[in-house]
Amino acid sequence: MEIQPALPTYDNLFEPTIKALKALGGSGNVREIYEKVCEIQEFSEEQQSILYKEGPQTAIYARLSWTRLYLKNYGAIENSGRGFWSLTEKGRNLQVIDKREIKQVSQPRKSKDSIKLDEAQPDALIPVDSNLWTEKLLSILQKMPPDAFERLCQRILRASGFIKVQVTGKKGDGGIDGIGVLRISLLSFQVFFQCKRYSGSVGPAEIRDFRGAMVGRTDKGLFITTGTFTTEAKKEATRDGAPALDLIDGEQLSLILKDLKLGVETKTIEVVDIDENWFNHL
Repeated sequence: MEIQPALPTYDNLFEPTIKALKALGGSGNVREIYEKVCEIQEFSEEQQSILYKEGPQTAIYARLSWTRLYLKNYGAIENSGRGFWSLTEKGRNLQVIDKREIKQVSQPRKSKDSIKLDEAQPDALIPVDSNLWTEKLLSILQKMPPDAFERLCQRILRASGFIKVQVTGKKGDGGIDGIGVLRISLLSFQVFFQCKRYSGSVGPAEIRDFRGAMVGRTDKGLFITTGTFTTEAKKEATRDGAPALDLIDGEQLSLILKDLKLGVETKTIEVVDIDENWFNHL
């Protein structure tokens, strides 16, 4: 049986999360906070690849969702928009992190702030801010046949302004799944893309392989995955002296599908409120 490297529990991520937000200037989105915490904690590639249960979220990502909820209820951080968090005055002035006090003061109410999954697990509850709809969507995407997922990525690129998008899917081509042309004003760029149905994290090796297949053919590359990218993979994608690659992870992919209305529909619920006093004054 393979022994997984130990990960800190959500309460041991209180302090790194506060430090991460301070390092980011007091605010940041979920992705920025995640990356900064991984940097502060020096999480290895292997640790960043550990899945929460069977995925698609990684364990660190899921635990940080729980961490943010506690810190929010404690009054140390607040979220002013989708996935955007900032330190409150209390959080900015917080010098000592008392885990016991934070948990006692900010214990979330199960009926409102979380969904029960498994009492036997230390991460038994996933906070509302974890965007459970993206988990369902990514689970569906990961079950798609490879060629169907490639066609989906082709459709996304076309809907995003690419032209001449072709799916190649050639074996032994370094993972290049297709080619498209992005036209911006008077200029156009040939872009190679790779699309991977991943549970977990894409590491730097996959980025290097993809770039190697591009050398001498184009300078623009796009890597799309249902998983995440490790810190080292992101560094490799923007390494000095090498063509920069654009990365789209599972969370970004979900939001793109929602914005483009491709298989994802946002419904507005009408709430009818009756003002009884209005009738009493007739």
